[in-house]
Amino acid sequence: MKVLGIETSCDETGIAIVDQKDGLIAETLHSQVLTHAKYGGVVPELASRDHVQRILPLIRQCLNEADLRLNDIDTLAYTAGPGLVGALFVGAAVGRSLAWALSKPSVAVHHMEAHLLAPFIDQDHAPRFPFLCLLVSGGHTLLVEARGIADYHVLGQSLDDAVGEAFDKTAKQLGLGYPGGPLIERLSEQAQALGVQSDRPFPRSLMAKDSLDFSFSGLKTHTLLAYQRSAQDDTAKMAVASAFQAAVIDTLVEKCRRALQRTGLKTLVVAGGVSANQALRSRLSALQAEGIEVQLPALRLCTDNGAMIAFAGLQHALVGHYDTNAAISVRPRWPLAELSWR
Repeated sequence: MKVLGIETSCDETGIAIVDQKDGLIAETLHSQVLTHAKYGGVVPELASRDHVQRILPLIRQCLNEADLRLNDIDTLAYTAGPGLVGALFVGAAVGRSLAWALSKPSVAVHHMEAHLLAPFIDQDHAPRFPFLCLLVSGGHTLLVEARGIADYHVLGQSLDDAVGEAFDKTAKQLGLGYPGGPLIERLSEQAQALGVQSDRPFPRSLMAKDSLDFSFSGLKTHTLLAYQRSAQDDTAKMAVASAFQAAVIDTLVEKCRRALQRTGLKTLVVAGGVSANQALRSRLSALQAEGIEVQLPALRLCTDNGAMIAFAGLQHALVGHYDTNAAISVRPRWPLAELSWR
């Protein structure tokens, strides 16, 4: 079975083809980062228009790389949510239209489930359930007990800013630019190399022993106030960025450890754009010394991409989870806990 995946949830147009036997055989990706950087964040209308311009050429390019024709594709998979409504409709309209034209089935993929499954794309076996997953992206921070395809129990989530959102907003407060995650990570590495530290402790929020939820809004405000009280020079930016990142990572690692102990699970899967952060990857990988198997996606699969949509689409196709609604529809706000097929 060959599945063509279409990702258009936000500011990346991603196309990929996954084969049941051979795995990922082709992928193409266009990022809109430069388009939105001047505005300090994603402009939904610009994102939608860019998807419209890019999507068909990228599909042709992907098919050419795989030496396939559209008729060789068995299933069309597309991101149906969550995400920006206009951007989602571009991918959904193209995916469903191709499926109808080719008389092929289609799969509506949940964006966060696709991230959750991304670490398994380069492996030679299917996902082995159950496991704990930490999903960390620009729009979501979730601790999830994954029991099977479309069977997820949310244990904890952000009550305000998602972790990626907190990185972006903090970077903007420090005058660093967009996207904020890599910029703050770079400053943190420089601070560590130079021995630069903040002279004030940064908070770790919602750390009561019974909590698996997250809150980064207060930390974001604390970081701004700490910077405003500083000399506001390059050294101050390094110190504040490093202290902010350390507080975020300490919180994420501690909540993962608690969730693992509470559920008794021995496998931790980490996914989403923030999973590319090297300091976070290092800290979570250290849990292997405690008998935990840690699965991390390849760096190219951390951010939004078509490969994860095609792979998730394949997993659903293998168990017969296809579209049954005749209408083209998307769900910009689609809780992972509501993911189900009947």
